[in-house]
Amino acid sequence: MSEEQSVETTSFEDLGLPAMLLKSIGDVGYKSPSPIQAAAIPILLSGNDLIGQAQTGTGKTAAFALPLLAGIDCKLNKPQLLVLTPTRELALQVSEAIQTYAKHLPNMHVLPVYGGQGMETQLRKLSRGVQVIVGTPGRVQDHLRRGTLDLSELRSLVLDEADEMLRMGFVEEVEIILQETPSERQTALFSATMPKPIQRIAQQFLREPEHVAIASKTATVEAIRQRYVAVTGYNKLEALTRILEAEDFDAMLIFVRTRTATVNLADKLEARGFAASPLSGEMSQDARQRTVDRLKAGKVDVIICTDVAARGLDVERVSHVVNYDIPADPESYVHRIGRTGRAGREGQAILFVAKRERRLLKLIEKTTRQPIERMSVPSGAQIGEQRINELKNLIAETIEGNDLAFYEALVERHVDELWEEGNTTASARSIAAAMIYLHQLQRPLIVAERPLEDSERGDNKGKERLDSSNASRYRLDVGSSHGLEVKHVVGCIANEAGIPSRQIGRIRIQDEYSTVELPSDLSPELIDHLARAWTCGRQLKMTPMDQRPEPKRSARSQGAPSRARRPERNRTRDRDTQGERKRPDKRSAKKPKRKAKAKPAKSAKSLAIL
Repeated sequence: MSEEQSVETTSFEDLGLPAMLLKSIGDVGYKSPSPIQAAAIPILLSGNDLIGQAQTGTGKTAAFALPLLAGIDCKLNKPQLLVLTPTRELALQVSEAIQTYAKHLPNMHVLPVYGGQGMETQLRKLSRGVQVIVGTPGRVQDHLRRGTLDLSELRSLVLDEADEMLRMGFVEEVEIILQETPSERQTALFSATMPKPIQRIAQQFLREPEHVAIASKTATVEAIRQRYVAVTGYNKLEALTRILEAEDFDAMLIFVRTRTATVNLADKLEARGFAASPLSGEMSQDARQRTVDRLKAGKVDVIICTDVAARGLDVERVSHVVNYDIPADPESYVHRIGRTGRAGREGQAILFVAKRERRLLKLIEKTTRQPIERMSVPSGAQIGEQRINELKNLIAETIEGNDLAFYEALVERHVDELWEEGNTTASARSIAAAMIYLHQLQRPLIVAERPLEDSERGDNKGKERLDSSNASRYRLDVGSSHGLEVKHVVGCIANEAGIPSRQIGRIRIQDEYSTVELPSDLSPELIDHLARAWTCGRQLKMTPMDQRPEPKRSARSQGAPSRARRPERNRTRDRDTQGERKRPDKRSAKKPKRKAKAKPAKSAKSLAIL
């Protein structure tokens, strides 16, 4: 591997990219290529294979997407570029970036495929024709097995974050996919590190690749106070709402992963009384500029945006940046929070972190060389106090800046009228209290406490972990003889089903099979989806342990349930040993004690319940 390469190229025009892609680059505000882009784009444009060793966040997506898009035939509605990523989050992020770069390419279609998304949606889009597939290894392999993904016209393949795919146990799936692709394809492999299994893949599947090594130069933004909140997916909106109320901010940028999320979150915040607007790369340049102008003018205080849309965004009044969706790489994080702390002012950066995203938090801290302090979601009492202070300030400003003589006389007259009607408790004080009461009906000053499963509970001796009393045990058709480890089970289930690791209970790995405890309320669709997922080259074939076939009982055996249960236990033992036959223990079936304690026959209704 070569050392970091020095590249003198200062513009994208010098790299040989076609005009349509240069136009897209201009739209997103890229000024000059990063080191990995300047080094990799000419190599990939020439058709050579590439090994790129660079830290996450150095601009790898544009480094492979721009040159490989240049070689796609938009008239051919078959997959010509396949990008494999370790997680669904990265698949979505890469897919959105590629869509943005391909904006001016006619009839270009990009499809992300990953576990947890409905198969029907993916099949429908595949049938219409797509040129670019971005997906996780498990779901891509699933499509290949079904025959729903045709890679016969594939021209280029990218392995993004290959070392992370190794860590998550996807190497075998990646090798199987590579074997299913045309041998004359062009291949690019990107990895922050080069462990031996990744080197082996490169030697086996890449053809005389050129090597590029780029060192990360990410710097810490010292003028910004950085904090994080540990949340679960379903309480993120509530936590964000409380932070918006409790934080003293001028203007705020909230980063999400997809353009759809910008609109959805903006609508939800608008419904909760916040002046919010979406900002995404899919908006026209005029629409984006109008949104930025409104932010500068103070007509909107909260902007929900994507990485692409925020490129080059420089608004002095932005005091806070919230990473509602954690970025997949530290460089994106640094670029995001760099939108605040301008003009010598201290900026505030808040990061939302789910339990399974702690790895990314540690990576960000390591890259920026600065710890990110932990913060709690504001309580109901804190929100109430904040609202009371705002009301006090409003009253003080109203008294200071307005002539209230008419209204004071109105209050005195109303007190007199109430006294004449016999209400001897009426006073200017009680009328003021009544007016405050009416004012706060839509925004109560006393805020009820609604418990949030945040870091205060989640890290305290595992209180958020799966409760065994609410768990079901499932059997997986893969074991240690297939190379299975605990990390493979956790990675597969978390990635394919979106189940956080804390909700994955005890895992027991046997030679030919394994068992895992999962929440009892999993939907049949999700169980069926996991049953078709793959890891270590095997399909999980996940089945609930409590849904094994009941043994058929004759009318005679119904009167002796103790004898009927014995063969069922034998069958369970047979299945647990993968077909190894064991002879029933006839001696236990002949014990007189068992016959003496035979119970009356169960009714058909009670048997059906069992």
